[in-house]
Amino acid sequence: MRDLSSVREGWEAAEEAKWRSLRALTVQESLEIWLGLQQTFEAQLQETAPLFAEDRRQALVELQERLQKLAQWQARKESP
Repeated sequence: MRDLSSVREGWEAAEEAKWRSLRALTVQESLEIWLGLQQTFEAQLQETAPLFAEDRRQALVELQERLQKLAQWQARKESP
């Protein structure tokens, strides 16, 4: 049985390889992968949508608040 450090090293090497390959993808390749995943999991996403609707709504509210603060900050920064 391998010790924990060798397992950890193998995991880290796999993570590094994954990120290297993701950085090498073009935008089109990334979109094709995303669309393929979307198509594969669409039924499950639709089934579970009501479970996460409130979380998504809250996240959108928070995003809108942050964007509004950013716009105000930029306006103050640009004004003389």
